[in-house]
Amino acid sequence: MIAIIDYKAGNLRSVERALKYLGIACSITNRPRDIRTAERVIFPGVGAAGKAMEAIESSGLGEVIHEVVDRGTPFLGICLGTQIILDKSEEDGARCLGIVHGTVRRFPDTGNKIPHMGWNTIRKKTDHPILAGINAHAQFYFVHSFYPDPLEDSDGIAYTSYGIEFASVIARKNVAATQFHPEKSGRFGLKVLENFSRWDGRQ
Repeated sequence: MIAIIDYKAGNLRSVERALKYLGIACSITNRPRDIRTAERVIFPGVGAAGKAMEAIESSGLGEVIHEVVDRGTPFLGICLGTQIILDKSEEDGARCLGIVHGTVRRFPDTGNKIPHMGWNTIRKKTDHPILAGINAHAQFYFVHSFYPDPLEDSDGIAYTSYGIEFASVIARKNVAATQFHPEKSGRFGLKVLENFSRWDGRQ
């Protein structure tokens, strides 16, 4: 069973539909017990970092998230859920969860439209189980105005170019996270979710 964390950040049903399409058991929940006992956890989200962090802290979910990560449960962040696992965000000056060290930064003015919206490729820097079967021509769907900038280079396992090159997939121990939306990215996105459903949390 995969627990999809409900912290009122949206996009939950899209993730649920994608997993059910793959035949993967899942449940949208904000109940700490359900999250703690799940075999895997997905941390999705869209919207603003500050508002999302307020919802997480007021509900006590921050402590639960740290608990399942520390226990070694395979954990996947998606879009805003990727950004919030870093230390802080330039959006709203939000303090985030600090699961992976780094900062969420605003895209600089490079002449490209912000938000970065639409299809783009990723360049794998490091092989990882959640990227198994993903080739260099695979495209994924992005919608974001801020990007994750992990402190440790080794935590960025795939990169995407949009005016600058940024870490579009990060991973550390049993945690992986994608800035793109796998649930909206067609067959390659479904492949990422399928890979995650089989991943034991080891790199």
